[in-house]
Amino acid sequence: MSKVLGIALLVFTISITGFSQDLASYKAKNEGWHTQIEVAYQESQETGKPIMANFTGSDWCGWCKRLDKSVFIHKEFKDWAKKNVVLLELDYPRRKQVPSEIQQQNADLQRAFQVRGFPTVWLFELSKDDAGQFNVNALGKTGYTKTVAEFTGGMEQMLAKKKS
Repeated sequence: MSKVLGIALLVFTISITGFSQDLASYKAKNEGWHTQIEVAYQESQETGKPIMANFTGSDWCGWCKRLDKSVFIHKEFKDWAKKNVVLLELDYPRRKQVPSEIQQQNADLQRAFQVRGFPTVWLFELSKDDAGQFNVNALGKTGYTKTVAEFTGGMEQMLAKKKS
C-alpha cells in the first residue's frame, strides 16, 4: 500500500513539475506581445504609446480564437500595432499551465478592469505614483471584431481620446 502511495506521489510530483512553467520561458501566443504588465509599462514609458491588453482564453474561448484569426495574426494589424500601441496578452487558459506570477497578475488586472467576458481588449495608459502603484487612464475597450479594419478603426477612435 505504501509503495503504491509512494509511486502515486512521485508521479503526481513529476506531473506538477513537468507542467509548471518558468516565468522566463513563458511567452505570449503571438510574437510581439508581452505577458508581463511591468515589461509593457516600461516599453510604454520609453515609446509614449498606450498599452493594448487582450484578455483572452486562448485554449477554450471560441470568440478569442476567432479574434486572433481575423485580426491579430494579420500583417496589417501587426504594422498598425507597431506604430501605435504596446501589446499585452493576459491569458486565462484552462488546459495550458501558466506561471503563478502571471496567474496572479492576470487575476488582479481582470478585477481592476472588471473583465467579465472574453475576449475583452482594453486600451489604456499607465503611470506610477510615488508608492509605485499603477494609475490607469482607460481610453476604451472592445471585444470581437470581424476584420482588421474594423478593429483598428475602433482603436483609432480610442487613441483620439488620448490626443484630445
